[in-house]
Amino acid sequence: MSNSEEIILPGSSVIVNNPSSIYNGYKGFVQRITERKAAVLFEGGNWDKLLTIPLNELDLI
Repeated sequence: MSNSEEIILPGSSVIVNNPSSIYNGYKGFVQRITERKAAVLFEGGNWDKLLTIPLNELDLI
């Protein structure tokens, strides 16, 4: 982890960065963080989805 790297906290806007995930490129909001995973809320028009995603697969927007 570099000094210039930002920390992901609840309320942060993030994007999924995992080419092997069907959610790659999706943007969402961090709801909570437990251990090394984040619960991320994705909203898409008429649907909402809450997923648990490892922190190393998320980038801040």
